Amino acid sequence: MSDFRGHTKPEGATAAGYAWLIARYALRVPVPPIRAAIAGQHRPIERDGWSIKPEQYAPDETVADQLSFALKWEGVNLAVLSALFRAVPAADIASAIRATPSGAQTRRLWFLYEWVTGERLDLPDAGKVAAVNVLNPQQQFALPHGEISTRHRVRNNLPGTRDFCPLVRRTPALDAFAGSGLSNQAKAVAGAVHPDVMARAAAFLLLSDSRASFHIEGEKPARDRTHRWAQSIAAAGATALSIEAFEQLQRLVIGDDRFVHLGLRTQGGFVGTHDRFTQEPLPDHIDARHEDLYALVNGIMRFDERAGRGAIDAVVAAASMGFGFVYVHPFEDGNGRLHRWLMHHVLSAAGFAPAGIVFPVSAVMLREISAYKRVLESYSKPLLPCIQWQPTANGNVEVLNDTADWYRYFDATAHAEFLYHCVRTTIESDLPYEVEYLKAYDAFTTAIASMVDMPARTLELLHRFLRQNDGRLSQRARTGEFSGLTDTEVADIEQHYADSIISLPAVPR
Repeated sequence: MSDFRGHTKPEGATAAGYAWLIARYALRVPVPPIRAAIAGQHRPIERDGWSIKPEQYAPDETVADQLSFALKWEGVNLAVLSALFRAVPAADIASAIRATPSGAQTRRLWFLYEWVTGERLDLPDAGKVAAVNVLNPQQQFALPHGEISTRHRVRNNLPGTRDFCPLVRRTPALDAFAGSGLSNQAKAVAGAVHPDVMARAAAFLLLSDSRASFHIEGEKPARDRTHRWAQSIAAAGATALSIEAFEQLQRLVIGDDRFVHLGLRTQGGFVGTHDRFTQEPLPDHIDARHEDLYALVNGIMRFDERAGRGAIDAVVAAASMGFGFVYVHPFEDGNGRLHRWLMHHVLSAAGFAPAGIVFPVSAVMLREISAYKRVLESYSKPLLPCIQWQPTANGNVEVLNDTADWYRYFDATAHAEFLYHCVRTTIESDLPYEVEYLKAYDAFTTAIASMVDMPARTLELLHRFLRQNDGRLSQRARTGEFSGLTDTEVADIEQHYADSIISLPAVPR
């Protein structure tokens, strides 16, 4: 066994593609979640974060051959390519392209070099050859169409721009999610329910997401703040994104702004704790440099314009933008709630959810908080060793190296898989449960109203007491608010409650 940046390489395997380039040029980049290697075996396999191919796939130990292998078999990794283009002289890249100027991988490399760096290589235009896609849509989620670059004869189907372009690999899990028709399933559920019941269910799910989003951050806000944030979630997707809109959302989500800087950060930032003795930062995640925030946030907005509204898979786009936003951490406070709002924005603008319905993904994240944190750490942990920083006098961090590319170009595959899981859970569990709960509640209150004349608020109180006491009316309630009920009436009420809840699906947990 041998080590590759803290990851054990399978015995007898040789790094290839991006892993070879990272090792050869000592590139300071987060380690890709899947690395390529060559080993003496009969067929390609994947295990322990390695994609291992037989010897006949082995590229020569040259930059040109390793790049061709990487683009063909691993897809596009913009973070590695950006670092490589700074490490390798432009003349060497031009020479590699000049050797096979009409090759598909060569033209993809050529386009990506000029797209990432903004610099034009000393090469003539490609001429009349068939255009190829920058991203292979069988490998990575890409725009179904893209503008043709006549210089390179490639179709730019990247979902983002140079300022922000996370990419998502196609995996069996994501292909299964994408092909499962979750959006249509949710719309079928909504269409089969009486509009009044659906409206009440939607209101509860919306409030549930708002409340959970605060709880994830360790806050239990007053009811009016929860309701105001719920209204902002309900409006997500209705208008285009802007920095001003983000700042308005931050003002809405921050209850007391006396000690919080509103607007884009003007200094460094991190997520973590402080040493109890020295008060030096102990970061779990270091935010993007404040000097890069304007470009990164604008990049997120351009990604929305290019890949949002259903241009690519809505959940993939929502995960890319939402988790990208929280890694950038553009504000001093409120980033977590805004990153989850952004997911709602993308899903709503794409028409993924039924009209008027908000999938309470924050509630699922709260119930599965450990999995949510693991997903966040899946990129923040490998990113941390790449960042050079020093503590500041006020207990903050100052980043010393250029880190912008690591926030604009990251692999969002794990994030998309997790968000799809959350969305599926809301469709298959939370939404049906709430609909059936309301039907059961209506059946219960109708039955009780036929027995005893009670105002609606008293019926609601009665139901709440029964729910809190496993279907039994407590002695305190029987001698207090409901002392007027006879023993026979109490027994009948408890039976009606049992009859109403027996058909309910399992409580979402």
